[in-house]
Amino acid sequence: MSLPLEGLSAIVTGAGRGLGRAEALELARLGAAVVVNDYGQPGRDGSGEASAAPAEEVAAEIRAAGGRAVAHLGDVSDFETARALVDLAVAEFGKLDVLVNNAGILRDRMVFSMSEDEWDSVVRVHLKGHFNTTHFAAVHWRSRAKAGETGVYGRIVNTSSEAFLAGSAGQPNYAAAKGGIVGLTTSSALALARYGVTVNAICPRARTRMTEDVFVGFGEPGEGELDLLSPDHVAPLVGYLASPAAAGVNGQLLVVHGGMVAVVDRPKVSAKFDTAKEAFTYEELDSLLTPHYASRPAGETFAATEVLGLKKG
Repeated sequence: MSLPLEGLSAIVTGAGRGLGRAEALELARLGAAVVVNDYGQPGRDGSGEASAAPAEEVAAEIRAAGGRAVAHLGDVSDFETARALVDLAVAEFGKLDVLVNNAGILRDRMVFSMSEDEWDSVVRVHLKGHFNTTHFAAVHWRSRAKAGETGVYGRIVNTSSEAFLAGSAGQPNYAAAKGGIVGLTTSSALALARYGVTVNAICPRARTRMTEDVFVGFGEPGEGELDLLSPDHVAPLVGYLASPAAAGVNGQLLVVHGGMVAVVDRPKVSAKFDTAKEAFTYEELDSLLTPHYASRPAGETFAATEVLGLKKG
């Protein structure tokens, strides 16, 4: 019996640790040959010297289990590095079939304290990094289709966050970048469907070095218990979205953590008001909107822990 991803090749960015590592291992377990990308900096804020060691260790782990993998050291927020990453997959494995965008950094600060560099660096790595690799993967698939190749296969899985859905007071840069990734996902899904490519995004909940302070005291397992915030709970969804079985899933956003996958609908209109005259006036809007918002529950933009449904202890 063949594996779901047998004969396919994949890139996973930020795959040296945490979520990316779990995703790369899962894709390999399902039969894919994997390019393990990571910049290897020790700081979650993107600080420290770049190192090939994290990517090399994951690639070696895949090969030791009988799979095929190659490591790539590089910062995907650099346009030419992203080009080289896609070129490496094609050179090593003959083609690219799956792209999982996971790489990211954190530089948390309240909006009134955030520096320009703290904003730019996070948006650059998350949002521009997603665009860069998506661009070159899309060029690869479109070129093959334009050359007359039939049955071009392409899957992109992007990594967003509930920070953009629920708000995150100390992460305006991160929340904005993750919201932008959803916009990139839906736009790319529409543009690439004609070439046999699907593009989806996930909002994962996982305990990694990126979220170690966020989840302190929440859902921590007792001795011998399964950690519901383990990255290993997220990876199977990525494997599914990368597979032929998910051909009908495109432009979707899914929240995932241990034992749960939630399909997120597009925003819906919760109320609608029409002017009684030709155009609205300030007074008319005041008479309609002020009572509407006054009648809604206080604090309807929930705190992140309430949205996540997590409990301390």
